[in-house]
Amino acid sequence: MAVAGEIGRHMTDYLLIITKSTVPIGTAKKIRGKISEELSKRKAVIDFDVASNPEFLKEGEAVNDCMKPDRIIVGADSEKAFNIVEKLYKPFVLNGHPVIYMDIPSAEMTKYAANAILATKISFINDIANLCERIGADINMVRRGIASDSRIGNKFIYAGLGYGGSCFPKDVKAIIKTASVHGYELKVLKAVDEVNERQKESVFHKLYRYFGNNIKGKKIGIWGLSFKPNTDDMREAPSLKLIEKFLQHGAEITAYDPAAMNEAKRRLGDKINYSQDSYGAMVDADAMVLVTEWNEFRNPNWAVINKIMKNRVVFDGRNIYEKELLEQSGFEYFGIGR
Repeated sequence: MAVAGEIGRHMTDYLLIITKSTVPIGTAKKIRGKISEELSKRKAVIDFDVASNPEFLKEGEAVNDCMKPDRIIVGADSEKAFNIVEKLYKPFVLNGHPVIYMDIPSAEMTKYAANAILATKISFINDIANLCERIGADINMVRRGIASDSRIGNKFIYAGLGYGGSCFPKDVKAIIKTASVHGYELKVLKAVDEVNERQKESVFHKLYRYFGNNIKGKKIGIWGLSFKPNTDDMREAPSLKLIEKFLQHGAEITAYDPAAMNEAKRRLGDKINYSQDSYGAMVDADAMVLVTEWNEFRNPNWAVINKIMKNRVVFDGRNIYEKELLEQSGFEYFGIGR
């Protein structure tokens, strides 16, 4: 609101104020109120509009998403505002991607609803994966089966350690809070959040059971610290929850990530050991834990890893390895939902 106040204190002619960030539903109304308040203090009568134009940029792919948007959402309450935004985006929609116009609250809600439904798909497939383990099914086969249905598709239905980052966790919690403020309970999204938090610990429980509920002094090599590949972002990363659990039970951690080492050192300090490369993290390790599916982790030299690990067991938190191949290479393998 501070920026809205500045605008109100200094504007001299018509302005269109556009919010791009993911903001609580009702923010545009508050911005309008703040600017109007400042104009009133100046006894100034200046026309202005507020619009909501939420961004849908993925971390690691922001430039491409900006230049080639799937869709552009515009919420406004005047033709003048719509026309200005249309001119602004004209060079970016020559390829036919739609500009969708709506009222401001609907635009603000669209951003939250989009992220919430993607988070829901992730928690759903993880919940089904956990059931697959108990009944002897393979989540990868189940995923291929359901993804063949065009109504479902194959995106965001890969079982793993749950979602993290700056968007999904925050937005799911925010829309739950918004509903609560308005006297409504979003039971489905509460379950989505609960499943996700539980899923982040799933590999810990597998590993803990594997070692007979005692991992004190065990050396665990971790590949991947960022919440997803192609970023150094560790906000709400599953690796943080896993490392916390391992350390609480006396394990010794050595980790490697292609991009997030500095961020990990900032967050974790000397609580864990850091390797200069992926293989170094596995030297004398009692277990390997794959947390983030970076491309460089997809085809490692298992013969080398076989020689440098103390105990040959792999906990694959993203299902990127073939169980049969690892078993043939002399490893025990544990995935998600397999």
